Amino acid sequence: MTATRDRVRIVDTTVLSDDWYVLKKTTFDFLRRDGTWQRQSRETYDRGNGATILLFNRAQRTVILTRQFRLPAFVNGHDGMMLEAAAGLLDNASPEQRIRAEAEEETGYRVHDVQKIFEAYMSPGSVTEKLHFYIADYDATTRIGDGGGVEAEGEDVEVLEFALDDALMAVERGEIVDGKTIMLLQHLALRELNTR
Repeated sequence: MTATRDRVRIVDTTVLSDDWYVLKKTTFDFLRRDGTWQRQSRETYDRGNGATILLFNRAQRTVILTRQFRLPAFVNGHDGMMLEAAAGLLDNASPEQRIRAEAEEETGYRVHDVQKIFEAYMSPGSVTEKLHFYIADYDATTRIGDGGGVEAEGEDVEVLEFALDDALMAVERGEIVDGKTIMLLQHLALRELNTR
């Protein structure tokens, strides 16, 4: 099989928007499996890579989630107030370094022993972002502030504590609809099930 790089020939790239992040239109030729070349055109939204973390209290079997307004969900029919795991863009930091800072900014908890569990592209058909997924322990002694995010960046983050089972039920009821959060909760539930 031909290497993927040998199957793609970039013909043209045009920047459509460079406001909040970068939206590009790329025209390319793609070598199909049958040996023919096909010209295609796609738009990609580049916002950089990110990281997300689920804070878990093993003794109490609770997790820390946030609630904040998300305009894209709002314009797609949701009320916009999304329940999520803490997350943020890397902004030229290492994934672990950035997620420690993001957890503290959003939740008010200082995490120490973070465990990377996997990486994933969340919407590879149009968004270039790759997310780094983490889990870390928390308890009352690791809370150093109120959290809430960075006001200057438009963040207004509510910090919530859920029993793990309640968070999983919130997924089933459609109250948690954020993909990264669902993935983290299900990973944690499977891990806990396998350690019993």
